[in-house]
Amino acid sequence: MPVYCEVAIGGCRGLASGVHRTTGYLIATLLLPGTAWAQKLEAVSVEPVRSNVPGLPAEDTDRPRSASEGSILTRKDARTITLKIPAPRGQIVDRFGEPLAQNEVAYKVALQFKQFQDVDRQYVVDWARERLARLDGLVEIISDKSDDELYEHYRHRRWLPLYVSGQMGAEQAKGIEPKLGSGLVLYPVYRRFYPEKGLAAHFLGYTGGVGKLPTGPINFNEPLWEESEGRAGLEKIFDRELAGEPGTKRLLFDESGNKLLEEQSKRPRPGGTLVTTLNLKWQRLAEKVLNKGCDRGAFVVIDVVTGEVLVMASRPTFDLNAFIPGISSKAFRALQQEPSNPLFGRAFQSAYPPASAFKPVVALAALNSGAVTELSTVDSPTSVRIGNHTFRNWSKTAEGPINVKRALARSCNTWFYQVGIETGPGVFLGLARRLGMGSRSGLPLMGETPGLVPTNEWMLKNERRRILDGDTANMSIGQGSLLASPLQVAQMMAGIGNGGALPKLSLIRQVQDARGRVIKAMTPERRNWLGVDDMAVEIVREGMRDVVGKGYGTGKSGNLSYTELAGKTGTAQWGPPSKNQRLAWFAGFLPYDNPRYSFAVLYEGKPGERVSGGRMAAPMVRNFFEPLEDEIKDIIAPPMKALIVIPEGEEVDEGEKVLKAIPIEEGEGLFEPVEILRAIPIDEDEEVSEGFQE
Repeated sequence: MPVYCEVAIGGCRGLASGVHRTTGYLIATLLLPGTAWAQKLEAVSVEPVRSNVPGLPAEDTDRPRSASEGSILTRKDARTITLKIPAPRGQIVDRFGEPLAQNEVAYKVALQFKQFQDVDRQYVVDWARERLARLDGLVEIISDKSDDELYEHYRHRRWLPLYVSGQMGAEQAKGIEPKLGSGLVLYPVYRRFYPEKGLAAHFLGYTGGVGKLPTGPINFNEPLWEESEGRAGLEKIFDRELAGEPGTKRLLFDESGNKLLEEQSKRPRPGGTLVTTLNLKWQRLAEKVLNKGCDRGAFVVIDVVTGEVLVMASRPTFDLNAFIPGISSKAFRALQQEPSNPLFGRAFQSAYPPASAFKPVVALAALNSGAVTELSTVDSPTSVRIGNHTFRNWSKTAEGPINVKRALARSCNTWFYQVGIETGPGVFLGLARRLGMGSRSGLPLMGETPGLVPTNEWMLKNERRRILDGDTANMSIGQGSLLASPLQVAQMMAGIGNGGALPKLSLIRQVQDARGRVIKAMTPERRNWLGVDDMAVEIVREGMRDVVGKGYGTGKSGNLSYTELAGKTGTAQWGPPSKNQRLAWFAGFLPYDNPRYSFAVLYEGKPGERVSGGRMAAPMVRNFFEPLEDEIKDIIAPPMKALIVIPEGEEVDEGEKVLKAIPIEEGEGLFEPVEILRAIPIDEDEEVSEGFQE
């Protein structure tokens, strides 16, 4: 005689040819007890159904129920429902754990239908409309539900809420809750929240809904609320690490539609934490400086030693919270059509002529190749004739015979025209590529520009000629076909500051799991050897120091009070000639003698505006680094010199600082010294006696 068993929705599928589906249950007919099919059902703990169906035993009402059980044989309104609980998304934080992207609890108003007995369609619709009318004036965004949608939800999904509003914060929810009345409830959901709003928006990215909630009959393991996924930036690139694992909830309703049991069979596992290399304090300051100093621009700061990106700011920006949980088509079009293009990350997505910020590369290549020396001079008039064209200096005063350091400090175009041609485009463009120009940085960025360092092949394809002397002269001052992002210019300065190698850039420090365990970690790496002479690097650094430190330097407005900064100004023509638009640059590193941080600042001028790197960009660098004096002085301070321990009883000259060794008797613990510990300084050239080891 067949035995009838029931399995909760999704428990098993296709166990035997006698499987029948009715209102979310599987009824498996097993012809022979003890067969393989019966063993499979026993493995999933399927209990025989006791009901009032003729031929079967009466229902055992004393046995406790589980949410995995239910009977369709009593009434059609009974249900066992298995739902998915979306996991909390992991955080994105700065290098010190300060949040850049996190979650908060939001609320949505929902219709919660009752179990009606023998009512028609119009009654259900009228009941829903009466409650929706209460929301007028209470909730800003109300979903427009048709009569068909209301009735179909009642028919198939009345056990679950029908969301009828947009998301709202806790304060708003608290204010409207007493006014909702029966049939309307507030349901909590997770939503993404960006506490810094538009800060670092262009590479943090945002999330969006995976899709609308299902309609029609309830499916196994459908989500309790709309799930989200990364749509842009780090949110999208690291979506798998941030997403977490959903949990499972089971609900049991009796034949009258009353909830008998609600249990969480699997807890959701939160997503991991993405630890970026950003310094939130510095990023805030950089964006503040940009907001004061320009309408459109970018600011990048890189650690020369580790390659970590500490600041990457673009102006203008946009509020990431406007995209949560979704942005309207009208609002998105408004952002797209804004003339300042706030959706565009100028720091890494835009390619500009690097202008005179490129001149240190030409100077370094010329010194390394022997085209010039530290002391050799080149006559630098107000203009030079190359082919059929006259190439002019930015100044109307002739510089006369000057050396490489003076040429950098004065940013003399005519010196670089001549030296660039003498050095050869293949030499200085090759060095530019080793400094990271002309290729993407390798950072997890969406839409990053590779910039452009042209080759003869590129020129033949696009300009129908090889690189001529006129092209070489233009590229020697960072114009012509050369293009770079502010990120690439800051990276180039990191390479010059490092001197021997170009550090591989990093934007992610660690990826941690939900328990805080590190599953991925960044280690400093070399991207390229520069292959340049140390003395050549030192000469270029000195010239860049003179740009800022000498009275005749073009970047003296970027000078700092507490350390020597090496920099290079730049002013470029940009865009079609009809717009008459220019850019201003200031890029470099600090401190001059032991570089730790490189930077690049871009000022994007308005059409017709007269700009210069010394007047527009350099002051922004000073306004950024001056407030960080105490912090940076601690970071760039040389390490403390070694200490010599003076044995107890040995005499020391009066006035010397001494670190005394304190004897500890056997069996005694450590104790506080009776005298203040002092150190004897060791000169860098002083020899340490044999037997002393670090």
